Amino acid sequence: MSNRVKGKVAIVTGAGSIGLGMGNGKASAIVYAREGAQVMIVDCNIDAANETRDLIQEEGGDCIVFKADVSKSNDCKSIVENCIQTYGRIDILHNNVGIEVPGGINEIDEEDWDKTMTVNLKSMFLTCKYSIPHMEKQGGGCIINISSVNAIRTLSALSVPYSASKAGVIALTREIAIQYAAKGIRANTILPGLMNTPLAVTALTEAYGGDVKEMIKMRDAMCPMKKQGDAWDTAYSALFLASEEAKYITGANLVVDGGFTCTVKSN
Repeated sequence: MSNRVKGKVAIVTGAGSIGLGMGNGKASAIVYAREGAQVMIVDCNIDAANETRDLIQEEGGDCIVFKADVSKSNDCKSIVENCIQTYGRIDILHNNVGIEVPGGINEIDEEDWDKTMTVNLKSMFLTCKYSIPHMEKQGGGCIINISSVNAIRTLSALSVPYSASKAGVIALTREIAIQYAAKGIRANTILPGLMNTPLAVTALTEAYGGDVKEMIKMRDAMCPMKKQGDAWDTAYSALFLASEEAKYITGANLVVDGGFTCTVKSN
């Protein structure tokens, strides 16, 4: 432990994993705690959140669990209120929640589109809306929103609402960064590339014919490093952005993809 965020309070949404293994939000919550932060673990699945809590507490970290649906305004308001009541401040807001429904324009129905936009984009608007006033009062804070390389390039497993929502995350974060830069609030976006996480396996297996091993093999082959990233790659990128090492970085889009977006095509 190097205490890179010691004394800070972090809210991590989507901090449980959708399945077995280590998801981006789960890993980020653990890393923040390892580096000295007090962490509010937020998820709609209380069992998944409790699993993250147990891992943090086993290492001696300080955290609490809060069940919430970040697509709902009242829940987002309650997240912030409870964090303030418990820890007295919010230094890091880490928005990780996201869903993916595969399909193009003709395959996606209006309900899928609306749900994806609400969960992936509106949720970040809401958590930022309720957190920023407290960050202003305390003289600063850091917002980290998880987007995707799918926001800036197409992928072989097409998901129109996912890519559109993740592009929206970039724009939302940019506007927040500029509006609040003079008030000590930084906002940055992380764009993970092809990642071997429970969400990717759950969301994309059908697109690859239901064969998880084949899906992993094919996705590994797409990467210049010949392997996908993992949740820790996203987590340590977030740690950097949340730390004082990144004190002059705001409005940035940090691509974490092993060089994937430098390639000509997505195969």
